[in-house]
Amino acid sequence: MTARNQLTIRLHNSDNVVVAHKNIPAGTEIPEEKIICRDAISFGHKVAVTGIKKGEAVKKYGQIIGFAAQAIQPGEHVHTHNVSMGDFDRDYAFCADATPGVELVAEPAVFNGIVRPDGRVATRNYIGVISSVNCSASVCRYIADAFRGDALKDFPNVDGVVPIIHGTGCGMAGQGESFAYLLNTLAGYARHPNFAGVLLIGLGCEVMQTGSLLEGGGIKDGPFFHTMTIQETGGIRAAVDRGAEIIRDMLPVVNRVERQPVSAGHLILGLQCGGSDGYSGITANPALGAAADLLVRHGGTAVLGETPEVYGAEHLLTRRAVSRQVGEKLIERIRWWEDYTARNGGKMDNNPSPGNKAGGLTTILEKSLGAVAKGGSTNLVDVLEYARSITAKGFVFMDTPGYDPVSLTGMVAGGANIICFTTGRGSVYGCRPVPSIKLATNTEMYNRMAEDMDINCGVALDADTGIEELGEQIFRVMLETASGRKTKSETFGMGDNEFIPWQLGAVM
Repeated sequence: MTARNQLTIRLHNSDNVVVAHKNIPAGTEIPEEKIICRDAISFGHKVAVTGIKKGEAVKKYGQIIGFAAQAIQPGEHVHTHNVSMGDFDRDYAFCADATPGVELVAEPAVFNGIVRPDGRVATRNYIGVISSVNCSASVCRYIADAFRGDALKDFPNVDGVVPIIHGTGCGMAGQGESFAYLLNTLAGYARHPNFAGVLLIGLGCEVMQTGSLLEGGGIKDGPFFHTMTIQETGGIRAAVDRGAEIIRDMLPVVNRVERQPVSAGHLILGLQCGGSDGYSGITANPALGAAADLLVRHGGTAVLGETPEVYGAEHLLTRRAVSRQVGEKLIERIRWWEDYTARNGGKMDNNPSPGNKAGGLTTILEKSLGAVAKGGSTNLVDVLEYARSITAKGFVFMDTPGYDPVSLTGMVAGGANIICFTTGRGSVYGCRPVPSIKLATNTEMYNRMAEDMDINCGVALDADTGIEELGEQIFRVMLETASGRKTKSETFGMGDNEFIPWQLGAVM
């Protein structure tokens, strides 16, 4: 990568840009590249190391990240003012880099998990209060609020009572893609092993009926799964009183759990990056990819999503597909997104965000090349639609938006029971009922936001710490977290407001 005393980071021999390792004043000589900076370059941003003609490809990671919108001289800052998107052919080379299989470790690592009666393994022990529609959201929150503070002091093994509320569930068609996404999402949360008990609450007259969720989600009423509607119960006060009573009846049994050693193969890891910067694809994302590879070799599952943020790098995933069919499923989702954004007056290169650009990311191509590094290097074994159940072992892809809470809502609905979230600008995302481990891409931000960051991946640049070593550290923290150790976001109680299902179609 780079020596600590060097000013820039070269990621591939064929690159015509390098990344600033620290703030570089104009006029500074970069000895390792034999150039002088014509502009001031902020850390994480790019500087040209050769002349780049107008229309010529700009290359980083050995891949195209855009095209010069004007002639660029050696030493000039390379960013949105002189780089633009452009079409180019990607060689999907389906299965070209797939291996015969993953060599599993002889003795998988273990963590202390909670084994449910049906054999599923949980990393947390919550009770969920889930709204079928926005009209019942306040009642769900009122019920959950009754169990804050010291209300659970006699139930130390219960992690909390979580309101799962949202802004839709009515004013929508009662069938079709949007309805199916919401149903699968709500049902996925209702079935999630991290919920020992669930209370599902509707208003009574909405499109997303509680009965539809029971039938479509394959869920049955029982001692730890209850449904009710505000209208049938007699209004807000009656519903809150009845809901709190149902949860109080659950608590003594839900509290009777003991963690026990289980294989790391029971972990389903959601991979996410948010508030990315120019170091995301250099430190935290590759390190998380190394941890994902370790988890797969220990028999677990790693889930990559954010389809708009693999755009331009999808060929790196299709090459790892175990079959052409799996690779084609990913490309079909890419084509769907191209059509979807066009229908809604957008473009795939509307991403990166302003914060991403301030951190040094210029185009979606550059962002995507860094983002796919979270997925490690093992075979791509499956491609899933949003919020579908994750059943395959190994590295899988779920079609989700890039917007962090919507993306992770889909993964958790699919069964993810632990999350690793890389960030360069400083995302403070939390997720209940699933612990979210946050990985900082650079030391400056980690030190500034140490209360919110769990791991500093900036040491890959600042110290003699390699990516593989960092990956092993992340893997160990994953096991400790899955065993009950609280993440920084959990200490703040974050995660009640981050449930955001993907909403498609017309609101009527």
